Amino acid sequence: MSVTGGATRAWLRVHADDDVPVDLPRVPAREAAERELSKPMYHENDPNLVERALNRFWEWLTDVLDTAAGASPGGPLGLAVIALLVAALVAALWWRMGTPHRTLTTGDALFDDRARSAAEHRATAETHAAAGRWNQAVQERMRAIVRSLEERALLEPRPGRTADEAAAEAGRPLPGHTDALRTAARTFDDVTYGGRTADQHAYTRLRDLDTELGRTKPDLTATAPGAAG
Repeated sequence: MSVTGGATRAWLRVHADDDVPVDLPRVPAREAAERELSKPMYHENDPNLVERALNRFWEWLTDVLDTAAGASPGGPLGLAVIALLVAALVAALWWRMGTPHRTLTTGDALFDDRARSAAEHRATAETHAAAGRWNQAVQERMRAIVRSLEERALLEPRPGRTADEAAAEAGRPLPGHTDALRTAARTFDDVTYGGRTADQHAYTRLRDLDTELGRTKPDLTATAPGAAG
């Protein structure tokens, strides 16, 4: 081996030890990058879980609408026609079945939290009737009937009383109107909780009953439940 060749190899080894490698192995480099990118400073403005879910939902909805537009006859115009037909069907069902209401329960109170006199309920009922709002007119007239009986001391004022309870209790001092009172309570319940629609005839029956009760002399020998306590 020549001196020149040995010196050359020695120089290469020294410089190979001193130089910093330019390329890192792939796996350590990837791990280093992942560790760096996982730091909180890089994710301060990232969307939260809810935002990500909403973004995915809107992306899904957009894809569905695009697919429907492409598959429906006439493209976007066909999709618009389908949407109008669906809206018309929903409107027809709504008109036929009426506005959804909660089901009747025994805890449905006749009055709200604001105490009003029988005269106030009657005036409100007449205002609704004049405007053709028969549902509200029936409700207010029934409240006027019960409030009037309370003001005459034929019913003891009791929070949470239902229309059915009021009719049953009022039938004791007013036995001649028991059936009419029950019918009035049923009408109130049907309109308020049963999704039924009142008309002028229904309101007129309650108004006439209110007038007749005011003229009727009660049977004071009968005691309504709760009035004796």
